[in-house]
Amino acid sequence: MSTHAGILIHAVFSTKLRFKLLSEVWRDELYAYMGGTIRGHRGDLLSAGGVEDHVHLFMRIHPSYAISDTMKLIKANSSRWINENRKIGAKFEWQRGYGAFSVSQSMASKVDRYICDQKRHHATKSFVDEYLELLRAHEIEFDPQYVFDQEIAG
Repeated sequence: MSTHAGILIHAVFSTKLRFKLLSEVWRDELYAYMGGTIRGHRGDLLSAGGVEDHVHLFMRIHPSYAISDTMKLIKANSSRWINENRKIGAKFEWQRGYGAFSVSQSMASKVDRYICDQKRHHATKSFVDEYLELLRAHEIEFDPQYVFDQEIAG
């Protein structure tokens, strides 16, 4: 029997310290670049969205790769792309970590709509509130003081 897989993942991650650095002017280019990275890892980017401080990716990943390997590749390659193309005036970095949530095929269109509607969604809700809601909706235990990187005053 052949191997068949339909592993759908909704991934979410933010810029370091949630700085608003992802310009609407070049965000679609960034998503296209991320899609190419995912294709290079034998997956498919189904949709991408976000606002200035974070990204949502809805993707089908290949079972040969751990989710952590796919995410590490996406984040490393995309931060390099932002820096090499001088998209911002300083060194760009993503936050450490990410959220990766499994999606059933029956919920795929709902997740797709959610990701494509990020601009309207974030007119009234912060990334922090959204992310904590996602963790709760997926029944993931967390300690709020350790969810996000914090700026260290020094």
